[in-house]
Amino acid sequence: MKKRTFINHILFWAGIYLFWVLVFRSYSISLTKTITIEFCYLIFITSDYYAISNLIVPRFLHKTKYPLFLSSLLLVIGFSSWLRALIAVQMNVHFFKPGTIPDFGTLYLNSFINISFWVSLITIGKMLVDRRRTQRQLESLEKEKIKSELDYLKAQISPHALFNSLNTVYGSIDKSNQVARNILLQFSELLRYQLYDCRAEKVILEKEVEFITNYVAFHRLRKSEPLVVNLQIENIKPGLNIAPLLLIVLVENAFKYVGSSASKENEITIKLSIAGTTLHGTFFNTKEVQLIPASANSNGIGISNLKRRLELLYPQKHQLTTNKESDFYETNLAIELT
Repeated sequence: MKKRTFINHILFWAGIYLFWVLVFRSYSISLTKTITIEFCYLIFITSDYYAISNLIVPRFLHKTKYPLFLSSLLLVIGFSSWLRALIAVQMNVHFFKPGTIPDFGTLYLNSFINISFWVSLITIGKMLVDRRRTQRQLESLEKEKIKSELDYLKAQISPHALFNSLNTVYGSIDKSNQVARNILLQFSELLRYQLYDCRAEKVILEKEVEFITNYVAFHRLRKSEPLVVNLQIENIKPGLNIAPLLLIVLVENAFKYVGSSASKENEITIKLSIAGTTLHGTFFNTKEVQLIPASANSNGIGISNLKRRLELLYPQKHQLTTNKESDFYETNLAIELT
């Protein structure tokens, strides 16, 4: 993706440069001089554009610091215009018209007007394109949200009945059977979180991690074959939010596909940590050695849905990688939560 973006930028500026040469060529001066002049403009306009769009706009305009934005804009364009005029003087003296010194003030004013016009035009165009792309993403996200809400309401019918029945089942279990009662309580807490706490677009990260912890504890009891489960949670800071039920897909896959060999240790390792405002997760499980490689779609729709949700909810703010070997499967996820 980055390579394609880089190529697109190169092609765009090459097209702009060719356009300038063809449109602004004057028959009173040589083609070589036109090419040189426009190339000089290209360097400063390109530099100013990237400085403004990548530094000044995010730091000042997006944060409504309008005086700093305007002053920074004038400073960048003013400096590049001065530098361009200085180079133009030297080019005229030494190459185009040796011995003549063009008026520096005129060159500076022309440079300032031309650079300001093209930088503003291209920057505004880029902002309009980005805004339209964001609108399309929001529209797509809204459609996905409506569909998810409809699916969620349909799915609530049975879970609600089951959730309400758990109290009756719990009361029917003998009080001396604490293991069974604890298992039922853990299952009830998992169901309650999915039914009630996950209605919001974002949930507190600590609650999501608590849900993962309860899920792991529940499945530790459920699994009968030899299994080692390592759950490592580090530096989970308060004040961070996350879209609900993102991580559970990877946890479920670890328990679903972990090996069940009686001759060797079966292992699941889940690591969650925070670095700055970025959540890092590692999900590892051993599996049975497969002589025939599994197909790319062997993980079902869970991973596909997760990837789609990440694209919609955290565009350009997540990284999902997998490492699939014959005897283990590992997934690494990083999400910027700001």
